[in-house]
Amino acid sequence: MDWTLGLGESLVVLAAGAAAGGINAVVGSGTLVTFPVLLALGYPPVVANVSNTVGLVPGSLSGAYAYRKDLAGHGPLLLRLGTASVLGAIVGAVLLLWLPPGAFKAIVPVLIGLALVLVVAQPWLARRLAARQPDRAHRVGPLLLLGVFGAGVYGGYFGAAQGVLLLGLLGVLLSTDLVWVNGIKNLLAGLVNGVAALLFIALGMVAWQPALLIAAGSVVGGLVGGRWGRRLPPTALRALIVVIGLAAITQLLT
Repeated sequence: MDWTLGLGESLVVLAAGAAAGGINAVVGSGTLVTFPVLLALGYPPVVANVSNTVGLVPGSLSGAYAYRKDLAGHGPLLLRLGTASVLGAIVGAVLLLWLPPGAFKAIVPVLIGLALVLVVAQPWLARRLAARQPDRAHRVGPLLLLGVFGAGVYGGYFGAAQGVLLLGLLGVLLSTDLVWVNGIKNLLAGLVNGVAALLFIALGMVAWQPALLIAAGSVVGGLVGGRWGRRLPPTALRALIVVIGLAAITQLLT
């Protein structure tokens, strides 16, 4: 199949990458923008997912870079959480490659549906977190490590709303300082995407044109989202994600 994109299609993918990078830096769920776009352009689901994962790595890391001051001085904590994320990502990526493509097409609509529930429930989750007393000890317990590992498995396999899942886990089990937690979330999501991307690249599964376009857009979007994203109307952002996610489910089921 010829997967070469025309100029108009390339601009659409580039814009989707920028939007996804910005959304990932603020909340997570950027995959729910880029993945449906690649499906609509005719890419098979697994190829679209692999290329999308590779493309979003630079944006995830640029989003984490925007929070570098918040993360300074927390090296040992980040190392423990990062190790759990990396191990989970390896498991998730191997599952994606090991399971047949038909399984991915059957499982992903369910994952997207769960991701949309997380996106919609986020305001309630934020209120619950705000009601808790801040935990200044920043302790990393077994439950948190297991949760971060599970989020890594999810992210290595598909990844939509991985950021929302991480925000919830870190906010409940680590700290209610959501600015600091958001920076950790961006770093962990970048590690998960990066590990999965290395495996996909090594196996030659990437459609490079859309992956590079998403990468270019996501870097800009990640920097802008990391710096200005908190000014966006959260209700409008969530509504857009839900609409796009439902479109992806429809695309996969037809």
